[in-house]
Amino acid sequence: MTKVELYKSRVFVTIIHLCALGQFAYGLYYSSFEVQRSYKLKTSVSRRLVPETFPQKLRLLSYWSLIIQALYYIVSLVNDFVGTNELVPKRPPAIRKFKDWLMSTLAFPVAINVGVTFWTLYAIDRELVFPKVLDPVFPSWLNHVLHTNIVVFIVLEMFTSYRAYPSRSKGLTGLGIFMVSYLVWIHIIKHYSNVWVYPVLEVLQLPQRIVFFVAVLGFTFALYLLGEFLNNVVWAKEVKLSQRKSK
Repeated sequence: MTKVELYKSRVFVTIIHLCALGQFAYGLYYSSFEVQRSYKLKTSVSRRLVPETFPQKLRLLSYWSLIIQALYYIVSLVNDFVGTNELVPKRPPAIRKFKDWLMSTLAFPVAINVGVTFWTLYAIDRELVFPKVLDPVFPSWLNHVLHTNIVVFIVLEMFTSYRAYPSRSKGLTGLGIFMVSYLVWIHIIKHYSNVWVYPVLEVLQLPQRIVFFVAVLGFTFALYLLGEFLNNVVWAKEVKLSQRKSK
C-alpha cells in the first residue's frame, strides 16, 4: 500500500486515532483514580512525590501534554466521521481547521518536548525527574504512556495525516502563549508552596534556571519549525498532485 493509499484509507487512520485515544484516555483515568487507590502507594514513604488530586497533577507538563493528546485524538475522530481528511479541501470544515491548528501548534511540539526532555534528563540522572522510589508505586507502562507513546503516536500521525499549518507567526504565538503560561504557573506554585515542581530546578541557581527556561522555550519553538518542515517534506508531492487535480 502506497503512502497516498494509506492516507486515503479512512479505516486505517481511524484505527490509529482510536488506539491513541484509548490509551491516553485510560492513562488519564488510571493516573487520576487507580494510582491513588494503590495499597503500595498508601503504605509507601514516597507517597508525597505522587500528586494525588487532578489539580496537583496539572503542575506537571506531562499531564498537560497527555490532556492535549487526548483532546487532539478526540477532535481527529470527530473529523474522521463528520469532517474531511482530504489533502487540500476547498472549504475545510471548522473541525478540520481546529484539528490542523491543534496538531501543529500544540500536540506535536509539546509531545516531542516532553518526551525528549524527560528521557534526556532521565539518562543524565533519573533522580532529577523520576526518582527510583517511585518505581513500586508508579507503573512503568504509565510512565511510557506519559513520556514515550505520546511521541510514537504523534510522529505516526505526522506520516499518516496531512495538516495545513497556520501562518508561522500565529502558530508560534499560540505555542508561546501556552509555554509562557506554564512557566508562570510553575513559578506561582513555587511562590505558594516553596517547592519546585521538578527536582532539577532545585539544584539550579537563578542564572542557570533562566538559561534552562530560555533553552526549553527555544527548543519548543524549534520543534514547531521541525513539525512544519516535516509536514511540508512528507506531503509535498501529494499536495501538488491534489492541487493539480482540483484545478
